[in-house]
Amino acid sequence: MNELQAIILGIIQGLTEFLPISSTGHLYLARHLFGLDEAGLFLDTMLHIGTLFAVLAVYGDDVLKILQKPFSRLTGLLVIGTVPAVVVGLLLEDFFEEISRTGVTVGYEFLLTGAVLWMADRWKNRGGKSLKGMSYGDALFIGCFQAAAIMPALSRSGLTIAASLFRRINREEAARFSFLLSLPAIGGGVVLQGAKLFTGENRETIGLFPLLLGSFFSAVFGYFAVRWMIGILKKKSLKGFAVYVWILGVFILAVQALGIF
Repeated sequence: MNELQAIILGIIQGLTEFLPISSTGHLYLARHLFGLDEAGLFLDTMLHIGTLFAVLAVYGDDVLKILQKPFSRLTGLLVIGTVPAVVVGLLLEDFFEEISRTGVTVGYEFLLTGAVLWMADRWKNRGGKSLKGMSYGDALFIGCFQAAAIMPALSRSGLTIAASLFRRINREEAARFSFLLSLPAIGGGVVLQGAKLFTGENRETIGLFPLLLGSFFSAVFGYFAVRWMIGILKKKSLKGFAVYVWILGVFILAVQALGIF
């Protein structure tokens, strides 16, 4: 992976991680075009380092409060919401690695993401609950959606925000919980996949400097994407994102059927 490829992948990761259009699905497409399919889940996960810092920059006060009061109710909600992804990720790591590398289901996943976003948009004005009113059942429900989003083109932010709206959590708080929930999910994935860099696996394919460069750009663009997504949820519709991923999904299925991609 050269420096230009790293910058492009970092920008893609930063923009698409927090918009409900699936960063991993977009990274699969870019990796395929760059001939980096073998890097797969490892590369995708490590580029998430930048977006981890983006969330910390926006929600630093919340993170500081969690660190100061590690046994608070918010911490409990985040732990409960994280458990399903941990269980699914550990049990099916090899399966997700293969899916991430081959992308055989990516087109269908984009279509499903669009359907969830379209339904969630109809619920966006029904919620009145804040995080203080969330139950542990709400957190578990949202966590199950996050676990499903381990599939490459199922948007993690899209599904968790949608799940929050389905549980009648207000739009701004839905974004807040979704992005805070990304911290343990991304952090855990980085730790597990990061060991492969230091043991030498994928080092020749990717390289440390391009990886750091890509992570830097994902942090910068991720920060602006978080801010943008919060503004969208406050005032605008999710249907535009749904239409976008539907078009992308149909396109991918068509080129896969023709043997082009």
